[in-house]
Amino acid sequence: MIVHQLRFKFRDGTTEAQQETVLALMRRTGSVESASFSVVGRHLGDSAEGLTHAYCVGLADLDAVARYMRDPVHLAGDPQIIPHLDTLVIGPDASDDPDPDLATKLVDLHERKLADFPDWARLMDSIPTVRIA
Repeated sequence: MIVHQLRFKFRDGTTEAQQETVLALMRRTGSVESASFSVVGRHLGDSAEGLTHAYCVGLADLDAVARYMRDPVHLAGDPQIIPHLDTLVIGPDASDDPDPDLATKLVDLHERKLADFPDWARLMDSIPTVRIA
């Protein structure tokens, strides 16, 4: 199992209704065939970080990650989600997969998605603050 986590803060000016729409879209993304489970809601970590919400999705293996990243539901939701994010912290992810190269393989999948979907790459670049944890 690979558990992928995003922690984030909405941009100033994002209304409550817009926030609820973003969270609903994330829940929809977390319900795609390749996801084993997902959680979307409040970030319960250190409030000093300024992060307010979190998204966590469980994916059975690397093949499920590849399907998840390119799922039409996932790709359709991001253009409606990403413009509302001010800060995005990706990870830390976790896995019970013993493959010592798993982290590198996950980065490679992400890099291929950036290359194959330049509009998505531009969307990601539009987030003011992105960190990999």
